[in-house]
Amino acid sequence: MSQNSRKIVIAIDGFSSCGKSTFAKAIAARLGYIFIDTGAMYRAVTLYALEHGAVVDGEVLSDKVVELLPQIEISFSFNSERGASDIYINGEQVEQKIRSIEVSNLVSKISSIAQVREKLVAMQQGMGQQRGVVMDGRDIGTVVFPDAELKIFMTADPKVRAQRRYDELTAKGDNVTMEEILENVLSRDHADMNREISPLRQADDAIVLDNSHMSVEEQMAWFMERYEAIISC
Repeated sequence: MSQNSRKIVIAIDGFSSCGKSTFAKAIAARLGYIFIDTGAMYRAVTLYALEHGAVVDGEVLSDKVVELLPQIEISFSFNSERGASDIYINGEQVEQKIRSIEVSNLVSKISSIAQVREKLVAMQQGMGQQRGVVMDGRDIGTVVFPDAELKIFMTADPKVRAQRRYDELTAKGDNVTMEEILENVLSRDHADMNREISPLRQADDAIVLDNSHMSVEEQMAWFMERYEAIISC
């Protein structure tokens, strides 16, 4: 059976800064699938909340966030220069804005609001109805697409993840410290795993990928072996 003869949903969940989006993008490019960055969608809502008065002195005003939701339209558009999709809020490209440390520090709180998750999960399910998609996030295999044919749960040592995030931010010119990033990684892990709504957890039928010491090529080889086994059934 050829790669294109059967389209499936590939759900990738896991901890922050594991390279889920990079991995998912590479898979989508390899298979000719659509990549949907759900983490970017939650970051987009967080950014909108920051810019529209729903965060005061670092505290999230949940009621205000809920009031803002009907105003938010999220879309993706392929950027040929980057070879990847950019995210837009109400027609404004916000790909760089959503990656700030300020957004990172608040996204777990914003994503724990029930109405936020309800809105975005519905959007994500709509995007994946035709199959042939790769979606990454925190609850894809457990909530958004519990029937996904291939579920992967990504993890890596927190210090390794912090180093990756530090390198990414400093390359963009952000003034951050390694200690600050590690604290952010650990706090996000705790918040993601302990929130009441759709906490981060490994789906019972997910395959674990610990990429602490794996190259991009090794991760893709690992994936293709498992993908081929599924579509050949």
